[in-house]
Amino acid sequence: MKQFIRVLCDVDCVWTDIEPVYRVYVDDELFAERTWRWTDAYLEEMLQIEAEPGEYVISYELVDSPGATIRVSNMRVDYGPGQVTDTTLTILQ
Repeated sequence: MKQFIRVLCDVDCVWTDIEPVYRVYVDDELFAERTWRWTDAYLEEMLQIEAEPGEYVISYELVDSPGATIRVSNMRVDYGPGQVTDTTLTILQ
């Protein structure tokens, strides 16, 4: 039976000239693509996932953003039966 999970994490991006674009994946499914427009700030990212119990890898990647770096920290389950270890979300029954 599918479970609803809400995952939060802190995202920070360092860049110079061109606003970087990043993507968020859960396993191989694209969940979001965003342009980073902020300086000296971090965002609390929220992913709402409805899926069968199991393990899912959450990953972030920069897209055509030379010179930029992205940092993801404090990834955690805010709601629902699950837990996060490193970048792996485990949805429990």
